[in-house]
Amino acid sequence: MANKIYPDAAAALEGLLHDGMTIAAGGFGLCGIPERLIDAIVASGVKQLTIASNNAGIDNEGLGKLLRSRQVAKMISSYVGENKEFERQYLAGELEVEFCPQGTLAERMRAGGAGIPGFYTKTGVGTKVAEGKEVKSFDGEEYILERGIRANLSIVKGWKADEAGNLMFRKTARNFNQPAATCGKVCVAEVEEIVPVGSLDPDCVHLPSIYVKRLILGAPYDKKIEFRTVRQRENA
Repeated sequence: MANKIYPDAAAALEGLLHDGMTIAAGGFGLCGIPERLIDAIVASGVKQLTIASNNAGIDNEGLGKLLRSRQVAKMISSYVGENKEFERQYLAGELEVEFCPQGTLAERMRAGGAGIPGFYTKTGVGTKVAEGKEVKSFDGEEYILERGIRANLSIVKGWKADEAGNLMFRKTARNFNQPAATCGKVCVAEVEEIVPVGSLDPDCVHLPSIYVKRLILGAPYDKKIEFRTVRQRENA
């Protein structure tokens, strides 16, 4: 069995990064994002990136770091409301954005990973999402053609992995990580814990090792919160 475990993020990404590449990134907000790998991509200086991800993190966190360093040319995203730098670059015409409904984006990644070049969906029919896309009628209803996403690289964050690269995601951190992992030519994963082969219950493996080419231990992590809301204590 080939050793998939690398000492750090920079080593795991060595030889994989180049200008103009497409990266599929897992995560939702700041939940389940591949923090160590994002930091290594920032440090590499690679530019003109196309990134497919549900969102672009927030200012100076997650993929927001790559926006701040001006390494991203295009985002394929669903939700971008919490990132002021994203908004500024988009409105200034400095960043190309392909808005994609959330479920459609997940399915585009899953389809790309399954070798499906395109699929039809009702989501977006009659809206800006449908502009320039093929429309076809099935049983009297209109559907638009969406293309599967194939990326040069997938970066994902897992909870636990065995040494072979079988991955488990924890609760909502599963989000986009699973489909994103499958649609890249190479998938690099960071996890909180690596255990010996045979330690994971096969029924609990969310992503089989065949998809994971390189793996790093990213722990320890700090829990980051997008919005911290607290109520004032009532006077005793």
